[in-house]
Amino acid sequence: MKFSNFASRFNDSSGIVQLMDDLGNAMNNDSDLLMLGGGNPSHIPIIQEHIRKSFLNLLDDPVPFSNAIGNYESPQGNRIFIETIVKMLNKEYDWGIKYENVALTVGSQSGFFFLFNMFGGKYADGTHKKILLPITPEYIGYRDVGLVSDLFYSYKPKIEKLDNNFFKYRIDFEALEIRKNTAAICVSRPTNPTGNVLTDEEMSKLFSIAEQNQIPLIIDNAYGEPFPGIIFTKTSPFWNKNTIFCMSLSKVGMPGVRTGIIVADSPVIKSIRNMNAAINLSTPNFGPMIANELIESGDLLALSKAEIKPFYQRKMEHAISVIRKNFSNIDYYIHVPEGAIFLWLWLPNLNVSSDDLYERLKSRGTLVISGSHFFPGLDDNWEHKDECLRITYSMDKDVVEKGIEIIAEEIRAINASS
Repeated sequence: MKFSNFASRFNDSSGIVQLMDDLGNAMNNDSDLLMLGGGNPSHIPIIQEHIRKSFLNLLDDPVPFSNAIGNYESPQGNRIFIETIVKMLNKEYDWGIKYENVALTVGSQSGFFFLFNMFGGKYADGTHKKILLPITPEYIGYRDVGLVSDLFYSYKPKIEKLDNNFFKYRIDFEALEIRKNTAAICVSRPTNPTGNVLTDEEMSKLFSIAEQNQIPLIIDNAYGEPFPGIIFTKTSPFWNKNTIFCMSLSKVGMPGVRTGIIVADSPVIKSIRNMNAAINLSTPNFGPMIANELIESGDLLALSKAEIKPFYQRKMEHAISVIRKNFSNIDYYIHVPEGAIFLWLWLPNLNVSSDDLYERLKSRGTLVISGSHFFPGLDDNWEHKDECLRITYSMDKDVVEKGIEIIAEEIRAINASS
């Protein structure tokens, strides 16, 4: 059977496919696998209890339940939920947005598929435009969402080494170039995979660059404020008509309901709505209808601050302590964990590639993600790409402890054999 050029790109494995296959295998086939590679949020009991209560209220009310399961929703998304989002964002940040500034998608991943192909790719005048990622490493899921393969260009970061085996990535603004074919700028904040949070100063510079060049700035806010609020530094969320602000219900604790939220100027929202209609017919109902009660009451924002953020901060601190305990006599650095649910390990004297280390760890039942997958658009044989690992600390303590212990054992075995 013959496939199109687009489909042929998916005949081989990729980073995101490998990640989701590993996650599925860990969840469904082998309970002994130590899953330190996935992006599943923790099952926080108090959060699950609130979600369960809202879900049961939906099930017990015949009219909303019938609407949720028996009707196609608007391709822009559930109107009641969108109006709740608008009210909440205006109350928290005074953005002055309206209903026509918000659309829902089938998870953030489909939202980025829409946005990147809305701005990047072939234009009527024959030009091929690209999305600028001003700093890498960047989210693994961006790499394969283009209708064309050459959709991104990106830059290496400045690396600042800090005390106590920490380091931090910063945007190299001196190297940054806006080209004639630059269609948009995109950053995640906090960043998956590194836990990096771009400073307000860095964001201000990006806002200015985008406005001066009349291109949109896309902000992937899956882990940030107002929810789930997994961000450990002080930041100021920002939106204007030149900004596309993307949120999600996944990291609140509801990845299964696949609900992404896009805040943008009305022409962008109109295009998102039309793409939803063409590709999905409509948007899911369950996520918005479950979350609406939690947001409207103020519970979700309060829980994000009082429960979700401190929960992950404790898990992050525990994971770092486990690394320090097990990584004695190993040359390593940890990116300063400023948000999200991951630790980014840099192993500068690793004598094999991170892909090889991934395979060795997988053979021992420990799943991580090789750092090589997190550099979309970087056409550079930079050795740093093969010296890093992403591990998640959202899993149970015993999984994190045992998995980190095995990682350290394998690194020592590699070093001893070299």
